[in-house]
Amino acid sequence: MIKYIGSKRVLVPHIVRAISAFPESGRVLDLFSGTSRVARGLKETGRHVIANDHLAYAATLARCYVQADAGRWLHEATQLIAELATIAPEPGYFTKAFCEDARYFQSKNGARVDAIREEITRRALPPELEAIALVSLMEAADRVDSTTGVQMAYLKQWAARAYNDLQLRVPAILPGAGEALHLDAVEAASRVEADIAYIDPPYNQHSYMGNYHVWESLVRWDKPETYGIANKRVQCKEYKSDFNSKRRIRQGLRDVFDAVLCKHLLVSFNNEGHVDREEMIALLSEKGHVGVVAVDFKRYVGAQIGIHNPNGEKVGKVSHLRNKEYFFVVSERRDTVDSVVRAIESSIQDAALASSAAKGKRKGHESERRVE
Repeated sequence: MIKYIGSKRVLVPHIVRAISAFPESGRVLDLFSGTSRVARGLKETGRHVIANDHLAYAATLARCYVQADAGRWLHEATQLIAELATIAPEPGYFTKAFCEDARYFQSKNGARVDAIREEITRRALPPELEAIALVSLMEAADRVDSTTGVQMAYLKQWAARAYNDLQLRVPAILPGAGEALHLDAVEAASRVEADIAYIDPPYNQHSYMGNYHVWESLVRWDKPETYGIANKRVQCKEYKSDFNSKRRIRQGLRDVFDAVLCKHLLVSFNNEGHVDREEMIALLSEKGHVGVVAVDFKRYVGAQIGIHNPNGEKVGKVSHLRNKEYFFVVSERRDTVDSVVRAIESSIQDAALASSAAKGKRKGHESERRVE
């Protein structure tokens, strides 16, 4: 899957264990699905997952990894991607915008992206098959980009991977049914009835539209005007989310919580967010009993690299390299909340023990998962 600042990759096992501890968990709504790592992990357990995101690239990832049934589409997808891989490079909008005017990719790879993307459009594929092809292309481009994982900027010097040739792979789609929605979170919450809603909203001023504008333009293929050194799609200037606003986020969260139809909630929120732990508990208390577990883990890759100016020179020191992710468990029954909290704590402890055993006696090792 693509590199992603909000990825829950290391947290998926804990989320799956938490969902399994609720008394009903056959239908799960992932309201802010992002890369669909969580939704895919839940689908893998046999649950019926409804994954929603209001950005086009994220909804496409959900259509590929959640809605598409491997039993129905894998053979056709394998054949299609093999055919797309043979298309001759042809530079166009993508090469100009993201290889020449900006330097996210080498031009040789940009020309392949252009040609393959035009062919996907030309074929007018069924939605699931189109999503599989687009995800294959998106992930192939991600493997040869020259960024730290977000598209707010590109590296001054080419990343070593950028010199590699773009190669398509068949995404690891799963058998079974699922649903992908492309809706505003409040609208999706008010439409979908499920046992559990997993809610992982944006938590600070960083917009996912701005962070991943290249993927949004690649999927939409609307060839928009761009601006600035990062060559963002012009829509980023106008795009406003309540969850990126310190002033509006509380009302945005309240609107989602009020709209949601599910019996139980599992909410993820970062300690660097605009809403602190106690405020979140207060908001969620209107829905039922609330339990909290905190997980300690590394900050995103950009923080590990450090603070640089536009010339690529290191100019500052990062204040901290670790974050906490809070899991808020919400249910009308106190015993349900307590049971799920214990399941998350047990999952975190098991993972820490497994990690320590795998890494042996390496000195100075600090577990990436701690319970608060």
